[in-house]
Amino acid sequence: MTKLYLITGFLGAGKTTFLHQFVRLFPDRRTAIVVNEFGKQGVDGTLLEDLDIKMEEINNGSIFCACKIEQFEDALLRLQQENFDVIFVEASGLSDPTAVGTILRQRDKFPDLEYAGAICLVDGARFMTVYKTARVCRMQLAISNMILINKCDIASREQLDEINTIVRAQKPNRPTFETTFGRIRPEWLTAMEEQPAEDPADGQVHTRDITLRKLLLHVSGFSKKDLTAFLRMFAEETYRIKGFVSMPEGRFLVDCVGPMVELREFENAPAGEENTLVILFGNGLPAQRAIKEAISWFPNAEVTIE
Repeated sequence: MTKLYLITGFLGAGKTTFLHQFVRLFPDRRTAIVVNEFGKQGVDGTLLEDLDIKMEEINNGSIFCACKIEQFEDALLRLQQENFDVIFVEASGLSDPTAVGTILRQRDKFPDLEYAGAICLVDGARFMTVYKTARVCRMQLAISNMILINKCDIASREQLDEINTIVRAQKPNRPTFETTFGRIRPEWLTAMEEQPAEDPADGQVHTRDITLRKLLLHVSGFSKKDLTAFLRMFAEETYRIKGFVSMPEGRFLVDCVGPMVELREFENAPAGEENTLVILFGNGLPAQRAIKEAISWFPNAEVTIE
C-alpha cells in the first residue's frame, strides 16, 4: 500500500518549507509529491525541485474543486501505478479539502492508496486575521489529523495562546505542536499515527469560491528597492503575492504574506515565468484599488494587470 499524506494550511503558512522538512523523515522510502497552486504559474514546484523526487503539478485552481478534480485523480492514478511508498499532497492554500474522503474512498480507482492523515500548517503571526475572513481556513482545520502552529518565532505568546484556544475548541483531541521554519519531529508524526483510526472527511467536491480573487501582475523596469516599495503599498490588502522577477540586481523570488514583503535572490526561475506575480485576495480587501494607486507612483516602470 502507498501512504498518502495531505498537507494543508492557508496561504503563507509555510507548507512548502514544511515539506522540505517532512520528506526527510522518509529517507529510505520511494516518495512523490503532488503540488497544487491556485495561480496559473507554479512557484512551489520550482522551490521543491531540490528534493529531487517525482513531482506532479496542478495549477490554476484547487484540486478539490470540480474544475481540477479529474486532473488530480489522474495524477494519483499515475503515481499509484509506480508503486511509491509515500505520496505527499500539498494542497493550495485556498483549498477546501473536505472532499478528500469522497475522492480517496473510490476503491475501484485507488485500491492501493492508504490515507495517512492531514497535517494542517497554521501561521502563528496571521492566523487570527485569516481565520475571521477566510472560510477555507476553518475547513482545513476541520479535516486535520495534526496541527502545526508555525512561525512561532514571529508571533507573541498571547497570539499563540489564542490560536491554541481556538484550535483545541475545534479539534480537542488532535495533536497540536508549535514550531518554526516548518520543522517536524519524528515523535510528532508518531503521536498522529497513534490517534484512533478515522475515515477521511467526506465532503462534496465544490465549485470555485467566489469570495476569493486572483489576478496576475506583469512588472518590468523596477529596481529591487523600488519593487519592494511598490509591493509594500498594497501587500497588506492581499493574502499572498508570489512570483519571479528579473531586475538589474539579479533574479528574485517575490514572496509576500499579508504585509510582510520578502525578495530573495533565486537564479533558477523557470524560463517564461519571470516578471509575473500572482496576487490572491478576498472580497473585503480593496486590493485592486490599492494596486492601481501604487502603479501611479512608479511612472517609469511597466505594470499591467491581467
